[in-house]
Amino acid sequence: MTEFLSELTPRTPGNGPGPWGRAVLVLLWLTVCVAPMILAVGELELATGRAGTPGTLRVLSCEDLGEGRYDCRGRFTPDNGEPAVEVAASPDSSAGDVTRAQLTPEGDRAAPAGTRGVLAALALPGVGLGGLGFLPYVLLYWRGVRSRAAVTGGVLVTAAGFVVMVTGMVAAYS
Repeated sequence: MTEFLSELTPRTPGNGPGPWGRAVLVLLWLTVCVAPMILAVGELELATGRAGTPGTLRVLSCEDLGEGRYDCRGRFTPDNGEPAVEVAASPDSSAGDVTRAQLTPEGDRAAPAGTRGVLAALALPGVGLGGLGFLPYVLLYWRGVRSRAAVTGGVLVTAAGFVVMVTGMVAAYS
């Protein structure tokens, strides 16, 4: 049995993977954490009014699709006086809800607008921000630097990301 254990021990000295492995890990880490921020840009533009048509959304129905998923439909009435249109509403809506919303440029969906919409759109970037918190510490660790400041900064950034995410989730579901 001991002859197999020697095969399990690392052959290269040092802390963690080699240079190529580190580069791949950092690239994957950045991709996983920055992608949510990039993907949220469209929702943030809608919520802030930079894209879409402002108006009022009245949720007409929500169909239970099972496994906690819902398909909600509503009637969006634009502020500019154009006729109301049937749209997809946020799946976290309830039938009878009336809220400020932005109609997407495609005209098929209405997203919450104003403070509630902005906070809800920030939930996903909050996850990415929280994930980035300890990347500087890991990079310093690989360089042989043990820094309390990096740990403290990682805790603060991760906590801030968590707070943004939870605030966005509460805004989306309230």
